[in-house]
Amino acid sequence: MSRRREINKKLDALSDIAGIMSAMKGLALMEIRILMDFIICQQRMVTSIEQTAAEFFATHRTLANSPTVERMIYIVIGSEQSFCGDFNETLLVEMNTISLQQTKPVSWLIVGRRLANRIDEHDPTISLLPGAIVSDEIPNVLLQLTQQLNSLLAQEQIPSCGISVLYHCDTSDIIRSRHLLPLSNLPEPVKMKAYPAELNILPEELLQSLTDHYLYAVLNEVLYSSLMAENRQRQIHMDRALQRLDEDKLRLKFAYNTQRQEDITEEIETILLSSDMATIIK
Repeated sequence: MSRRREINKKLDALSDIAGIMSAMKGLALMEIRILMDFIICQQRMVTSIEQTAAEFFATHRTLANSPTVERMIYIVIGSEQSFCGDFNETLLVEMNTISLQQTKPVSWLIVGRRLANRIDEHDPTISLLPGAIVSDEIPNVLLQLTQQLNSLLAQEQIPSCGISVLYHCDTSDIIRSRHLLPLSNLPEPVKMKAYPAELNILPEELLQSLTDHYLYAVLNEVLYSSLMAENRQRQIHMDRALQRLDEDKLRLKFAYNTQRQEDITEEIETILLSSDMATIIK
């Protein structure tokens, strides 16, 4: 009987774990639905700014010549939570590849505690920031990210500092290394105008403002896209874990029923032996 009680306790524990995992899967699905609209809006905004920048550079070609990049700042978007498969491990592999290929000095800005836990926090070239668990936290993460980025740029004191971001892109379902600044590789203008647009401010001021808006918008898009990819991986991870739990529960139920049959057989044998002994005594 004790063996059956032990198996029953394990079955109850597996049921509790399955309940927790099902709740986590449900939360991931809810976040995915919420993030869909955010990502579409941000992608449209980034596309609009890129088209505006392309038209601006088409009529101000002297400003289109990017300065020589002397140092790179790489922003890496990891996860703040666990249970998302190899989400962070694959980013670490890409970081190592970039480090080996990069000929210029690199500073790393790591977003997400789960990824940060796998990195040497005492490295002076690395800055660590918490990430977002849900979409409502992204504005605060973006604020901290831009503040830290401004701090890094001030420390470097290099006017020609490039900025790139490494993240899980939900749209293409790959890890994407995306160059952000200086502005380059812009799409061709949709329609070239006969005359340049009239500006109320200096072209240099407009370019600076456009760059700030672009960086803010594209980082917003990247954070939403990364969180979406993270939740998709969490959903897949939970599905696989729940499938394994179901298999374990079936195995334990079979063991429970087998043990129950053995216990019943043992009880019947005990009753029969008792009956035989009583007959012998009589």
